[in-house]
Amino acid sequence: MRHVVKYVTGILCIFLISLILISCAQKQPPVEDRTQTKNKTEKDSKQKTVNATAEDEKSKQVKKKTEKEQVEEYKLKEEGKKERKQERKLAKNKQKIRQRIHFAFDSYQLSSEARAKLKKKAELLEKYSDIKLTIEGHCDERGTEEYNLALGERRAKAAYEYLIILGIDPSRLSCVSYGEEKPLVEGHNEEAWAKNRRAEFVIEEDKD
Repeated sequence: MRHVVKYVTGILCIFLISLILISCAQKQPPVEDRTQTKNKTEKDSKQKTVNATAEDEKSKQVKKKTEKEQVEEYKLKEEGKKERKQERKLAKNKQKIRQRIHFAFDSYQLSSEARAKLKKKAELLEKYSDIKLTIEGHCDERGTEEYNLALGERRAKAAYEYLIILGIDPSRLSCVSYGEEKPLVEGHNEEAWAKNRRAEFVIEEDKD
C-alpha cells in the first residue's frame, strides 16, 4: 500500500513540475524576441539622445542668435543716440555762429562784445570746416540809401576781416550790404535803430 502511495505521489509531483515548466515556457518570450525588444529599446534610447542633443544644439543656436541680435540692436541704439546728440550739438553751435553783432551809430568799429562773439564763431568754424558764411551788413533808417549801403558794406567787412585775422579761410566767407533795406524791427526810435545797426551771419545751407 505504501508503495502505491509513493508511486502516485511521485507521478503527481512530476505532473505539477511539468505544468510549472510549461507555464513558464509560455510566459517567457523567445530569445530572439527578447533580443529584438532589447535592440529596439536601445535604438529608441539612442534616438531620444540624438533628438535631445539636436534640440539642445538648436536651442543654443537660437539663444546665440538672439544674443547677437540684442547686441546689434544695442549697438544701433547707442549709435542712434550718439548721432542725435551730435546733431543737437551741431544745431546749437550753428545758432552760436548765426548770432548777430551790433554797431554804434554811424560806426563800423567792432565793440568788445562783438569781438568776443566773433572769436567764438571762429572757434566753431575751425571745428566745422565745411560751414561757409555770408556776412550781411545792415543799418538803421537814418541817412541816405547810398550812404547806408556803403556803411553796411563796411560793417560786414569789419566782421569779415576780424574772422580772417582769427584764422578763418577767406574762401569760406563772403560779404553783402543791405543798408536800411532789411530792418530787424520796425520803429522810428533809438531802441529800434540800435537793433537794426548790425551784421548778420548766414550759413550757406540756410539760403537753400
